[in-house]
Amino acid sequence: MLGFFEAVGDRRLEDLPRFMARDVVDHNKIIHGEADEPGAAFEGLRQQVVAFDPLTVRVDELIGEGDRVVAWVTQHGAHVGTHPRMPEPTGRSFANEAIWIFTLAEGKITEIRAVSDRLGLFLQLGWPWPQSE
Repeated sequence: MLGFFEAVGDRRLEDLPRFMARDVVDHNKIIHGEADEPGAAFEGLRQQVVAFDPLTVRVDELIGEGDRVVAWVTQHGAHVGTHPRMPEPTGRSFANEAIWIFTLAEGKITEIRAVSDRLGLFLQLGWPWPQSE
């Protein structure tokens, strides 16, 4: 798990297949609904590191039981790049906490779920709050 977070923080996306199954499913709807079909998590993470540079994820605590691992993390970054579901880059920095829940099989991540302080993220980056349709 630490290797996964280090690869993301170091922008070594080519290393992600070492940690994530090819058909990994990311159940997160980070901004306005990211794809959750099998394997889409690779592109979702690529878009995140383009939007946030730098992007660091400090693992504060890891808890594992059975096929599940929970990570409490603190994320830091700056919104300097474009993302298809984010407002235009503000250049502003953020720090927020998140809880990631991973399901593992055969030593690889097969599912990802996460919750984070999105209100804090939006306020720090100066983003407008999404409106429901």
